[in-house]
Amino acid sequence: MAHDIQDPSLWREGALKLDWVRQHMPLLRSLEQEFRAEQPFKGLRIALSVHLEAKTAYLCEVLTAGGAQMYVTGSNPLSTQDDVAAALVHDGLNVFAKYGAGPEEYENHIRRVLEVGPNLIIDDGGDLVHLMHAEFQELLPGVIGGCEETTTGILRLRALDRAGKLAFPMMLVNNADCKHLFDNRYGTGQSVWDGINRTTNLIVAGKTVVVAGYGWCGKGVAMRAKGLGAQVIVTEVDPVKGMEAVMDGFSLMTMDQAAPLGDLFITVTGCAGVVRREHFLAMKDGAICCNAGHFDVEVDVAALREMALEAAPARKNIMGYRLENGRRIFILAEGRLVNLAAGDGHPAEIMDMSFAIQALSARWLVTHRSDLLRSDLHRSDLHRSATASPSVIPSAPSVIPSEAKESMLYNVPAEIDRDVAFRKIRDWGLSIDALTPEQHRYLYGE
Repeated sequence: MAHDIQDPSLWREGALKLDWVRQHMPLLRSLEQEFRAEQPFKGLRIALSVHLEAKTAYLCEVLTAGGAQMYVTGSNPLSTQDDVAAALVHDGLNVFAKYGAGPEEYENHIRRVLEVGPNLIIDDGGDLVHLMHAEFQELLPGVIGGCEETTTGILRLRALDRAGKLAFPMMLVNNADCKHLFDNRYGTGQSVWDGINRTTNLIVAGKTVVVAGYGWCGKGVAMRAKGLGAQVIVTEVDPVKGMEAVMDGFSLMTMDQAAPLGDLFITVTGCAGVVRREHFLAMKDGAICCNAGHFDVEVDVAALREMALEAAPARKNIMGYRLENGRRIFILAEGRLVNLAAGDGHPAEIMDMSFAIQALSARWLVTHRSDLLRSDLHRSDLHRSATASPSVIPSAPSVIPSEAKESMLYNVPAEIDRDVAFRKIRDWGLSIDALTPEQHRYLYGE
């Protein structure tokens, strides 16, 4: 067992966190039992880059129960919880992650999990896949495939795939209904405000909140802001999403227009340079900025540092910057993911669904490895809408490529999506109707 962590003696605190989330993640508990019996990953090495906290640690243990040799690193230096990393090491996993790791140490940790020659990759943001292609080309033939959890990671994968450089199949977990409809919307909506509230300890009601981006994550953040009593402004570059925001009851304007009005700015776009120099200059004294996108590029903190006459910590996870005009701008969690760098991330019950999708997709990749490059599995006409209801999806091949012919990107099979939803409904003690034979014939003509 190899590791590079902050303090192995912290394992008891991490184990308590693991025990808590285990109680609230029934899908993963059932998969842990299934995997222990089936051993789908026996003899395989899995490289995993995640926000290393208790819920992701439990996913690691579920995969380990299935026979995997786990090599784990963090996907963000400020989201790694050192006690959880210690608990995994205590349980025999290979872990390379530290809270607050610098850029060089962070990349070296990624290299440590890749140099073992992984057979499966589970990525969160795309760093594993990109470094594997850049520095470990000789190990690419040994990779069966991988899973990507985030919108940002998928954008990076699409660029790699369009260039014809993606060397192995990748499952786009974020595209699964049971991921983005729940994790992105309800998970982000709750956890972002948890991170903001525990960091600032300020009231939200009556404030003007500017939400940059109205994808599923932005929808969740705006919805919860409204529920907390804020006046919500949405900024967007997509006219369709902009109209959605308006019809959901929010104000819509450009960031230039919103900058002088907002008390709190939250970026949720997956893009760079959303809040920039000119916006800082226009903001009120005391305006607060934070980021809920994967990378720390959405709020231009570097530009703010250059502009500031002085910078000083205001309290834990809050840095204040005084500008030449006398106004102060506050940045939460260095512009990194506020829900993880200043909180514990999404609720366990939500991540239970997302990580069940991850685990089942990884098993699917292993059991169907010989089918992944069949030509009939690259038919773009089989692409399933991300918003289609699982109860009315006709039978179709399991793997549905997300792009045109010869793409290496695959959507999660519809049956995995349905399976996770049915399991969750059952775990909540609920039930749904089934189509009668007559209804099935009406819909499908069979």
